[in-house]
Amino acid sequence: MAESMTGLKRTHRCAEVSTSNIGEQVTVMGWVQKNRNKGSLIFLDLRDRSGILQIVFEEGKTEKEVFEKAGRLRSEFVAAVVGTVAARSGAVNKNLATGEIELIAKELRILSEAETPPFPIEEDSKTKEELRLKYRCLDLRRSDLQRNLMMRSRAANITRQFLTEEGFLEIETPMLTKSTPEGARDYLVPSRVHPGNFYALPQSPQIFKQLLMCSGFDRYFQIVKCFRDEDLRADRQPEFTQIDMELSFVDVDDVIDVNERLLQRLFKEILDVEISLPIPRMTWKEAMERFGSDKPDTRFGMELTDVSEVVKGCEFAVFQNALESGGSVRGINAKGQGGMPRKKIDALVDFVKGYGAKGLAYIAIQPDGSWKSSFAKFMKEEEMKALIAAMDGEAGDLLLFAADRTKLVLEVLGALRIEIAGQLGLLDKDQYNFLWVTEFPLLEWSEEENRYTAMHHPFTMPMEEDLKYIDIDPGRVRAKAYDIVLNGTEIGGGSVRIHQNDVQEKMFEALGFTKESAYERFGFLLNAFRYGVPPHAGLAYGLDRLIMLMAKTDSIRDVIAFPKVKDASCLMSEAPNIVDEKQLAELGIAVVVQGKEESEG
Repeated sequence: MAESMTGLKRTHRCAEVSTSNIGEQVTVMGWVQKNRNKGSLIFLDLRDRSGILQIVFEEGKTEKEVFEKAGRLRSEFVAAVVGTVAARSGAVNKNLATGEIELIAKELRILSEAETPPFPIEEDSKTKEELRLKYRCLDLRRSDLQRNLMMRSRAANITRQFLTEEGFLEIETPMLTKSTPEGARDYLVPSRVHPGNFYALPQSPQIFKQLLMCSGFDRYFQIVKCFRDEDLRADRQPEFTQIDMELSFVDVDDVIDVNERLLQRLFKEILDVEISLPIPRMTWKEAMERFGSDKPDTRFGMELTDVSEVVKGCEFAVFQNALESGGSVRGINAKGQGGMPRKKIDALVDFVKGYGAKGLAYIAIQPDGSWKSSFAKFMKEEEMKALIAAMDGEAGDLLLFAADRTKLVLEVLGALRIEIAGQLGLLDKDQYNFLWVTEFPLLEWSEEENRYTAMHHPFTMPMEEDLKYIDIDPGRVRAKAYDIVLNGTEIGGGSVRIHQNDVQEKMFEALGFTKESAYERFGFLLNAFRYGVPPHAGLAYGLDRLIMLMAKTDSIRDVIAFPKVKDASCLMSEAPNIVDEKQLAELGIAVVVQGKEESEG
């Protein structure tokens, strides 16, 4: 039966008790992790968010009523214990912060009883994620998840402190906004007061933070929820958190400077990891050419090599067809992997087919310098030697080649180098390689929409020297855009914004917007620009992704208190769900079930 805590006041969290408290009387409260009844001795592990403290009840020394009550404690009961701190009578537990001490119990109250949990509350749980997410309240009692969320809280606090010191103001922007369908799908919210009209949940505070610059606030930041109705991955959620910022009277270097110092502070204070500044920079073009990715992982080599000129004129049809259709032939060198079994190579072929490649050509260089190859019979010996030399191939190396449209070749080899690095254990989570990727294309061609779309957003500033191409060759124009990448994951991105009307109009023209359609979508920003707008720029981090990498976990679900699963549902609360007909009627909404076949009578 649950007891009251009236008259008791917690003096310490469990792991806050230390050898400096030996001889003191303390009161701790928490959950029972384990109860080991040895007959005349009962050892209790009490757990709270700080850690575990061992509590000892000894028959004859502990009051009989208290000793008997201790025997009734089970896993996840909530208890309060008053006792005296003592040096551990048994062996020291070096795995616990409190491993040198124990609490000799004097008083015990059972504050709440608990049913047997559906899975053990333990670190690195092997329980299926679906079951743990259904009982997320219990899952969050695990010390590893609690450490992740405490790290997240600390990162948010350090960020607030740092940006405040740098002259930023924390300003909230609206959650109910106007839908501007340029990018991912919006989550829509119906308005009861304005029948037939909808708000949109913000994909980012982009327009509002630019308006704040127009309003003269100079430096803004916000740690803010954003929403995108898109397909999910391990590092993506329908609702996510951004560290969002905007600065006036700045250019690229100013934004990069303040953010490098922010990252340096975060990693030093939270992980005691030194980040040397300045962080390296690489243009988008160089990143794609060398790594096949605009978010390259630089913890290992295996860079891409363009061998199109080397194989030009050979008789291997796969290479020649790619070159004749305007594509390219490129390869990577998996050093020391020439002895890879054919079965594993075939698995790599299947892997790249998942990215749209037709196949993968290879040369396995043997220890004696000879080679096994999937295409040697189509090549002259001198052609093979030239190809191996171009790849810096040595005895024992595995050379892998893709030939197709250049965009596809880069994507395929970019993914392949990560796959192989993972298999070879080259992705060291204790290594933190930061990189700025700069000079992104301003626009990219959308086959689906048959027009150029903004690679970032319509307010991104072009490089001044490329403005002359915006009418004649829009795809050639580079943007004043920059992403911050950590270990192959984009953790943040931003750009200098357009602040000149003529440039903004040119941008809308390149995107296929008429002046009327541009004002229909973004009129309240464009109107503000008529009254004096400062040069400004900004950046936003994905806080979830950043903490995921800092916590060395593989999923952002491990750093979010109540995450969604891949179909954007919450297994615990069962959201989304149906609502009352009365609510729908008030909103003037009728639900039409799509794709439901009529049952046959």
